[in-house]
Amino acid sequence: MKLLLLVAAFCGPAAALAEPDPSDWNAVLKEADGQTVYWHAWGGSTPTNAFIEWIGDKVAQDAGVTLEHVKLTDTADAVTRVLAERQAGETQDGAVDLIWINGANFAAMKQGGLLFGPWSDRIPNNALVVEDDVVTNDFGTAVDGLESPWAKAQLVFMYDSDDAAPLSSMGEIKDWAAENPGRFTFPQPPDFLGTTFLKQALVSLVEDPAVLQDPVEQHDFDAVTAPLWAYLDEITPTLWRSGKAYPATGPAQFQLLSDDEIDMAPSLSPSEASTAIANFQLPESVRTFVPETGTIGNASFVAIPFNSGSKAGAMVVANALLSPEAQLRAQDPEVLGYGTVLDMDKLSRKDAAAFADLKLGIATLPPADLGRALPEPHASWSAAVESAWLSRYGAE
Repeated sequence: MKLLLLVAAFCGPAAALAEPDPSDWNAVLKEADGQTVYWHAWGGSTPTNAFIEWIGDKVAQDAGVTLEHVKLTDTADAVTRVLAERQAGETQDGAVDLIWINGANFAAMKQGGLLFGPWSDRIPNNALVVEDDVVTNDFGTAVDGLESPWAKAQLVFMYDSDDAAPLSSMGEIKDWAAENPGRFTFPQPPDFLGTTFLKQALVSLVEDPAVLQDPVEQHDFDAVTAPLWAYLDEITPTLWRSGKAYPATGPAQFQLLSDDEIDMAPSLSPSEASTAIANFQLPESVRTFVPETGTIGNASFVAIPFNSGSKAGAMVVANALLSPEAQLRAQDPEVLGYGTVLDMDKLSRKDAAAFADLKLGIATLPPADLGRALPEPHASWSAAVESAWLSRYGAE
């Protein structure tokens, strides 16, 4: 949090759009040939690291770009490096060329003028990207061409089809929990998935969801969130262990499902249940559903710092991440199982057929059945909702 405040405070003038010009893609490719791109990205997943290595092979072969994966445990480390370079007057050839960035750090870097762009809405494969709020707003902050999406996540609900069935709304989930006490749960906030469940209920119940795109301090928090607390007051006593205990994480719910302690729980990855079934972590009867009004979705983005010395190469990498070949590979549950950010209607018939033919797993909904991805509230709502939940329900 201190880092975000420091970046926000360091609000020098935004870097002007510099060459290379993403609208002249041939010139970008020419400049990118021979560049080395240092992609600072989370390094805690072997499958993800292998995918980034594959992308490196692809851009090396296709464009002569060398991709170096700088493995992070915290995105803030890369942001700190860019900020330190800015303060030291190092405005060219910085150490960070591309960042796998999260919403809070993107907002801070955008406000602090630490990003190159706009560029992401001008690279060729952006024309294939789906048009929805998930890729135009990042936790309430407008993207404005300063970062490029490359993967999607969306809240789904896992259920044991031997004992439960898909439900159409958050209200029906509450009613089902009342009729089946102890059989539904969610991870304890501030676990990311647990907080997402709270935000899902809030987005679904609030009178005007648009207010959630503003910083929380711009509105009367108690008034806006009143429907959420009314909902939770009803559902909490009907949860697993009467709402007096919660699983610590999303994967911790697997054991509860496997041990037949619960029949329903949320997941932020549409393919997670299928992967868990394949790994014998969940029973084969588990399936997933989404309410008819949609569920919270978010995207993974990459951004280019203002002082990257390989902006052309970084754009080539971002463009490669949006290629149908890369998106199909990322969606393969045996590779990553990430959701695609591409619009199937914008693809060639051959590419669309490849996505349609991809075996997503026994419990994974096809992209068309995931429904509308609801935008994440502004990042400031998360901490406020978490704090209020802890004080109200005492699950410290």
